[in-house]
Amino acid sequence: MSKITKTAKSATKSLIRMPSPSAEGGLSRYLREIRKFPMLEADQEYMLAKRWREDDDLDAAHTLVTSHLRLVAKIAMGFRGYGLPVNELIGEGNIGMMQAVKRFEPDRGFRLATYAMWWIRASIHEYVLRSWSLVKMGTTAAQKKLFFNLRKLKGQLREINDGDMKPENVAQIAETLGVSENDVMHMNWRMSGPDHSLNAPMRIDGDGEWQDWLVDETVDQETTVVERDELEKRRALLSVGMEALNEREQHIFTERRLKENPPTLEDLSKVYNISRERVRQIEVRAFEKVQKGVKAAAKDEHGAPLI
Repeated sequence: MSKITKTAKSATKSLIRMPSPSAEGGLSRYLREIRKFPMLEADQEYMLAKRWREDDDLDAAHTLVTSHLRLVAKIAMGFRGYGLPVNELIGEGNIGMMQAVKRFEPDRGFRLATYAMWWIRASIHEYVLRSWSLVKMGTTAAQKKLFFNLRKLKGQLREINDGDMKPENVAQIAETLGVSENDVMHMNWRMSGPDHSLNAPMRIDGDGEWQDWLVDETVDQETTVVERDELEKRRALLSVGMEALNEREQHIFTERRLKENPPTLEDLSKVYNISRERVRQIEVRAFEKVQKGVKAAAKDEHGAPLI
């Protein structure tokens, strides 16, 4: 049996044997149950971790996890302000705790709790982000930092209202977290307002829902076809215009005017063993030729410009 398979089985076994922070059982009952698991001394923790890593001792892994359930509960309590069930926060934290035990290396010299705190917080963070509809739209690392620190910083600045914040406090929070003031105001607004269903009626009589007024921001099919045709026409005109260039002019024009990252004049001067000024002159002359050719090709038989 592979190490990965054994690890997965150990996680499953630990989950079965651990007390569950179910809503039915009550938080107080769960906290009483996890206090029964003793805290470990440093040498006990080290030997249990060695037994797990070297011998795949499932009982040792289980003891390491259960001895830190109080730490998980304490960290999870710090996330109660996001309106999510505490039992689910603790459950996610317990998963992070098991991940920490699976990866803990006792020979590095630090305690499991120090290492596990990162895994517990990370697991709860991901759960909160998955659960909050306001952050399901895709957030950057800076926005996640703002999301998880805004309430704390508002408390430090004595901003206790859910409404608009004082401009000086907005500026201070933005500077502290490295985000724009607009991001701070927008996140504060989103976190202060409750979620609303798109199926909710717009009026009391129930005629029409909010989703009926949503605008489809995707490009319609007609616009896509027109833009594609226009692009193909412009490419054809450019191809005709470039027919007036010789081989060297085509290469310099393509490199300098059509590349996303064009080479320097110095680079091209080395290719053709000419001066940078000479390359610039060829580029300008080639552009003028192409421009003239495109304008000529864009006229219809009566001489009227098509573009």
